[in-house]
Amino acid sequence: MLKAMLHTARVHIPKSHECNVYGKSTKYRSKSANPPTKRPFVNYSAQRARCVPPFSVQSMQKNTVVVHGPIDEPPAPASARGKVSGKNLNGTKKKTISTLQLDLGGSNANGGDSHRRSTTTFRMYFDRGDLPIKMEYLCGGDKIGWTVDIDKLDYSLYLPLFFDGLSETQHPYKTYARQGVTDLLVAGGEKIHPVVPQLILPLKNALSTRNLEVMCTTLKIIQQLVMSSDMVGPALVPFYRQLLPMFNAFKVKNVNCGDEIDYAQRTNMNLGDLIDETLQVLELHGGEDAFINIKYMVPTYESCYLN
Repeated sequence: MLKAMLHTARVHIPKSHECNVYGKSTKYRSKSANPPTKRPFVNYSAQRARCVPPFSVQSMQKNTVVVHGPIDEPPAPASARGKVSGKNLNGTKKKTISTLQLDLGGSNANGGDSHRRSTTTFRMYFDRGDLPIKMEYLCGGDKIGWTVDIDKLDYSLYLPLFFDGLSETQHPYKTYARQGVTDLLVAGGEKIHPVVPQLILPLKNALSTRNLEVMCTTLKIIQQLVMSSDMVGPALVPFYRQLLPMFNAFKVKNVNCGDEIDYAQRTNMNLGDLIDETLQVLELHGGEDAFINIKYMVPTYESCYLN
């Protein structure tokens, strides 16, 4: 009986016989005869990149493209959102994505113009032809001429307007502005004192340009402004906190030429010396409260009365 059962259990199944396992028909073949099928290769780098905002955590992820920020260009319309500018998937170049370009090379006191300021009011008036001035070409050099008598001008309008042009660095704007300010201060007299508060912001903007030529010219104008009237010096004392920070920053900006001759003394364009001269003029004509206010803003300044 046991032999009969063993004989019945040994059933020979041919190799070509198919069996149904879970509804699927397979063949009993060796592993070498049925190699595993390879998975299809997916090129994830060729997929469409995802646009992410700049300076975000998502910009560090893979398969992302940083889009422009609001500083570079205006926001794209709704129909153009989500589109990647750059190289297409087929390799053709459509449009390069430029990074955010910041003006990191700020202008310095050596004459750089990196600090770009918006268009001044003086330039706007000049381009429209609203200023009563014209250029006179003389043998000794160019000079501006006034089409209206200076005594008849409204100083509350034109004096701050010409002071606003002191920060200009291009010709003919700077030429008209600087000579116009000089002529107005010479002929102003008692008309200058009521306009002093309106001159503080243009003077501060001119000093903040950090341009050597602009700063030196502005310092000379401040000296001329103080000495134009006896009441201007005391009127400037409350505004020292707006004007003197740049004095303190560039007070040590002097030219060390050693034993050589400094031929620039003829034009008086040494910034450190001009700052010292201007501070002395402010102290001499600013009244009794001038020195303590100057000392508060420029701690290294020494009184010209004591020395």
